Amino acid sequence: MLRFFRFLILALALSPMAAMATHHLVNVNTASVPTLRQVKGINTTRANAIVRYRETHGHFRSVNDLIRVPGINARTLDRIRPQVTVGNVHRPSRHQPQPQPHRR
Repeated sequence: MLRFFRFLILALALSPMAAMATHHLVNVNTASVPTLRQVKGINTTRANAIVRYRETHGHFRSVNDLIRVPGINARTLDRIRPQVTVGNVHRPSRHQPQPQPHRR
């Protein structure tokens, strides 16, 4: 009986780690329609809209940009936010060095 309780305690302790290991984020900048559909809250219509928007306007700079996609409102965005990412999007610096004039 003691062995059973040890096993139960160990299983309960490891279950959150197993859940975290199987959870992955879907990159909305690279995902296909079938991949986007794996996100709870994104149906076929929304997945198609995300891909169309991305193809027309370019990569999303933040997850918040998804609010611009037709069919995604604030409630939907709040529901899908923990499941999606934009990956590493290159953001040009606002303070780019200016070329120096050539001096002789």
